Amino acid sequence: MNNKDSFDLPSLNEARKRIGDIPYVDFNLDDDCRNLGKGKTYFIKTHGCQANQRDSETMAGILDSIGFRANDSEKGADVIIINTCAVRQGAEDKVYGEIGALKRLKRENPDIIIAIAGCMAQEEKTIREISAKYPQVDLVFGTHNITNLPKLLNNIYHERKRLIEVFSNMGEIVENVPVTRFAKHKAWVNIMYGCDKFCTYCIVPYTRGKERSRLMEDVLAEIKVLKEEGYKEVCLLGQNVNAYGNDLKLGYSFGDLLEEAARIGIERIRFVTSHPWNFDDRMIEAMRDNPNIMPYLHLPLQSGNTEILRRMNRRYSAEEYLELFKKLKETLPHYAFTTDIIVGFPNESDEAFEDTLKMVDYCQYDNAYTFIYSPREGTPAAKMEDNVPMAVKEERLQRLNEKITFYANKANQKFKDQIVEVLVDGISKRNGQAYSGYTPENKLVNFTGNDVKVGEIVKVRITEAKSFSLDGVMVE
Repeated sequence: MNNKDSFDLPSLNEARKRIGDIPYVDFNLDDDCRNLGKGKTYFIKTHGCQANQRDSETMAGILDSIGFRANDSEKGADVIIINTCAVRQGAEDKVYGEIGALKRLKRENPDIIIAIAGCMAQEEKTIREISAKYPQVDLVFGTHNITNLPKLLNNIYHERKRLIEVFSNMGEIVENVPVTRFAKHKAWVNIMYGCDKFCTYCIVPYTRGKERSRLMEDVLAEIKVLKEEGYKEVCLLGQNVNAYGNDLKLGYSFGDLLEEAARIGIERIRFVTSHPWNFDDRMIEAMRDNPNIMPYLHLPLQSGNTEILRRMNRRYSAEEYLELFKKLKETLPHYAFTTDIIVGFPNESDEAFEDTLKMVDYCQYDNAYTFIYSPREGTPAAKMEDNVPMAVKEERLQRLNEKITFYANKANQKFKDQIVEVLVDGISKRNGQAYSGYTPENKLVNFTGNDVKVGEIVKVRITEAKSFSLDGVMVE
């Protein structure tokens, strides 16, 4: 590549802005890009959340539409894209390790294009790091310009110089974008993008832009097509799905969308992630009244202490979270609940951490995603004094995880000797002689059986309940 780089750098200050209307546009492909990938292959490596996985499906769909073919690995691919996550430092360190490992492939074949995409690309520090230390990277693009991928690749092929194009804006809604689904029985469906909550520890509002909802008719049309194509499950995606529709001001909410999606008749509907602050009765009613909305809810807690929640800018108190949880359990007693919890947030005292443990004892979650606080450059929490020693954070995480494991096991024991319905994903990752899939409650089941087909919903008798999975035998 030419040493002269083309830069369009991100700015966290610009990414904070929330003014003006969101544009709705259709995907457009330039004529000179239509056969850009003929005879070429690509490989995409995805890090992070479901939104990143869905973005990778969009990248794959765009590349397929211009003639590229998917490759099984980095080796032999003409274009390599690493789709990144910026939620925690550990995820970023892993990406830098992977970029470093690609240096050998670049040396062997200087014509390959190595691209970095996703949330890390939206951070100023990432651009500085890549520019200074990773000359093997040819292209960096962010979360707001995925649909520009054909133009970006075309530019590199013609100009032969590094290209960094990352927009720091509120984002837009682009419809009719090509997509290559990575599964044929389960599908992600974006219902909204971005986040306006600005929790003090979180980089997502800066990397994903303003909360912006797709029109309901567009979401429902996508689900109808998926049902016609034989998909058994859709998962509605948003950083805060229950904020859906607030920006549109068209008189409908996430509860209304859930109700209409359920009426389409697809077997299973899931959604992630909900925010406790945006829950309303309409949403709860839709969950209660529609059996094809799966009995599973991820309800992030983050901390069981009100003062820490205030410092996190979570917009609810521990008491308000508990009140909501009690209401949900009363209305939806058959639901499984999971959560997110951060330990070691700045100024978390022993007493504050004990409040979190008490909340876990009360809620008895089916599972939880637990993390040591990781400061993100540019967020308000990164400027707070991190006054909890790492040894204390690690000890707290261990104590928390012991409780989570105990309650997860307790919840799973209820399924012992029961017959459950499992949507088959494929061969079990733990046992090549068994299959795996998920129950309506989102419990992982590894099971044996005959003539099992991916994408089928089968009945399985549970023979053993473990803390984080179930074992069973298919009922013939």
